[in-house]
Amino acid sequence: MSATPGLRGGIERRGLRDHVYERILELLLSGGLEPGTRLGIDTIARDLDVSPTPVREAMVQLERTGLVTREALKGYRVAPPLGAAQLAELFDARLMLETTAARMAAPASAALLDELAAAHRRHAGAGERVADALARGRVDPALTAEYFAADTQFHDVVLHHAGNRYLAQMSEALGAQVHRMRQTALRGVPDVEEAVAEHAAVVEAFTSGGVDEPVAALRRHLDNVRERSLRLEHDG
Repeated sequence: MSATPGLRGGIERRGLRDHVYERILELLLSGGLEPGTRLGIDTIARDLDVSPTPVREAMVQLERTGLVTREALKGYRVAPPLGAAQLAELFDARLMLETTAARMAAPASAALLDELAAAHRRHAGAGERVADALARGRVDPALTAEYFAADTQFHDVVLHHAGNRYLAQMSEALGAQVHRMRQTALRGVPDVEEAVAEHAAVVEAFTSGGVDEPVAALRRHLDNVRERSLRLEHDG
C-alpha cells in the first residue's frame, strides 16, 4: 500500500515538537529565567539533543502564549511580567469564564463537592507550608509552585463539572498567562491566608445547594485576587 502524500513522518515530528515545547514551557514556568533572558534556538537544541527545527516550531507556539517575545534579527526572549492593563484584561476574562462555569456546575453534585473539598485541603496544606517557610524568612520556589498548582486544581474542579469542553479549552489557553502573572510571586506569596479563606467560602457556597451563591463566592474571590495582584504590581 502506498503512503498517503504529505503524512509520512508527520506524527513523529509532531511528537518531538510537542516534547520540546513541554520542556521549554516547564523551564519558563519554573521562574528560573529572568524576563528579557535570551533564548537561543541553537543553544536549546544542543541542550535537548535535538535539531533546531522542533525548537523553532516550539518557540512559535510559545510566542502565541505570551511567555516569550520575538524581535526581528534578535531572536526570542523571556517575556516581561504582565502590566496593569494586561492584568485587568486577564481577570476580566477569568471572571467571565469561571463564573459561567460555576453557574453551569451548580447546583453541585456529590462528586463536585467531594473533589472540591479535597482540592481545598490540598491548597490549604500547601499554603501552610508556604506560610511556614515565609515565617522563617525563606522563599522556597518548589513550595510556591506546589501552592499555585493546588490553586489551579481547585479552580479546575469547577471547570470540569461545568461539563463544557470549550470552556475547559479556553481556561487552558489562559493558563499560561496566569502562570506568567504568578512569576512575580515566586519571591513569595503574600495572600495565602486570604486565598485559602476565599476558597473555603466557595466550597461552602457550593454546599448550600444553590446556584447564585457559588457564582457570587467565586466572583468575590477573583475580584479580591485581582485587587491584590494589581496592588502588588503597583508596589513592585
